[in-house]
This record gives sequence, C-alpha cells and structure tokens, in this order.
Amino acid sequence: MWSDCEGKRVGRRDFLKAGAGLVAIGFGGASWSARAAETAAPALPPDEALAALKSGNERYVSHPELCSIDLAAQRNAVAGHQAPWATIISCADSRVPPELIFGGHGIGELFVARNAGNLVDTATLGTVEYGAAVLGSPLIVVLAHTSCGAVKAACDVVAKNATYPGAIGPMIEPILPAAIAVRSDAGDFVDNTARESARRTARRLTVSSKLLADLTRDGKLKIVAAIYDLETGAVTYIE
Repeated sequence: MWSDCEGKRVGRRDFLKAGAGLVAIGFGGASWSARAAETAAPALPPDEALAALKSGNERYVSHPELCSIDLAAQRNAVAGHQAPWATIISCADSRVPPELIFGGHGIGELFVARNAGNLVDTATLGTVEYGAAVLGSPLIVVLAHTSCGAVKAACDVVAKNATYPGAIGPMIEPILPAAIAVRSDAGDFVDNTARESARRTARRLTVSSKLLADLTRDGKLKIVAAIYDLETGAVTYIE
C-alpha cells in the first residue's frame, strides 16, 4: 500500500490505474526493495532503467499526490546492502529532489550525487564510478534544471563580467564554456546554458573515466543528460 501526502491509503489497483506499474510496484511482480535485499547487483539493463525513470516522472507530473511510501519496510529491506538501479548527478537546488521527481522512489533505489550546477569534480566522479563499477548501477543521468542559480551566475560572468565571493566563482567555472557556446542562441540564456552544460558533463564522463568508458562500451552502462522543468515537473532528455 502507498499513501498520499495527507496520509490517505492508496490501493495497488488505484496506483496501477495512475500509471505506476513498472517502477513503484516492482519489476517482475516483486518490489525493487525486496530484490535489492536479495542481490548486490540489480538485474536491470540500462534502457529499462531509463524507461523506469521516464515512467516515474510521468507519474510525478500526472499524479503528484502519490508521493510517499512505506519507508520503514524499505529501510529494513536494504539495511544490509544496496543495489541502486540508477545514478543521478543532480543540482543541490532544494526544488529538485531526484527521488520525488522520478516518481516517489524510496530507500535503496537511486544513487544520488548533488552539488550546485550538477557538475562533476573528483569526488563526484569517484561517486558515480563507485555506483556503476561496485554497486552495478546501469544508468547515469546528469540532471540539470530550469532557472538554475549556479548556471545563472555563470551566465552573468559571461554577459556582465560578474564576480562572486569565496569559492562560488571557481565552482561555476566549468559552466562558463557552455554559456559562451550558447550565448547567441535563441531562447532563454540560462536554460540553454543548463542544457548545454549537462550535455557536456555527460559527454565528459567517459572521457574522464576509463571505468565508465569500459562499462559503456560493453553495454552495461548508459549515460544521458536531462533537464527538469521547475514549473511543469517534467524531465526532458537531451540528445
């Protein structure tokens, strides 16, 4: 049983009608938490993991009231080990919680690294390598979002020669090439930059990491870029 935000019980039949099926109820008739408790490596191909995220986001957009799960049961199921089936590199923005925007996932399902601007430094690269090579996560999503503060700061550096105190300036430096590249493009400068930065970050992962490159080459890992719309709740994947 799932419950909505007000604590009302939602039956499995109603939840399936809401379009949940694949992700929240489970794969092959068993909950993903239960399967995570049985094995240290998720038996889920990269394309199926991506389809699960897409299905979850569709549910989040169409039925956002289905937002909480039996966390106690999930916690107990995965206390001994974890087998996340997707890795998300997300912005630290408080409005972009990956577990919720991909359909209300619970404990032990998503391996998440968050920082301002969804960038990849040494610590983040090591984190996603661990997720893919050690935990067996078959999918990495570099998730940007609209109206990103870190991206806006980078755009202001490019367009207005803005400066920022402390470590903020060095932190946003990796976004500057993306801002320069799309500065003359039609549309919103900040959102265009967010998309371009996410695309470049996803591309750099296999260049920076032989581990990830080998897993991708062998078909065990897929790396994609995406952007989350703060207003609609929809995640759009970037080619």
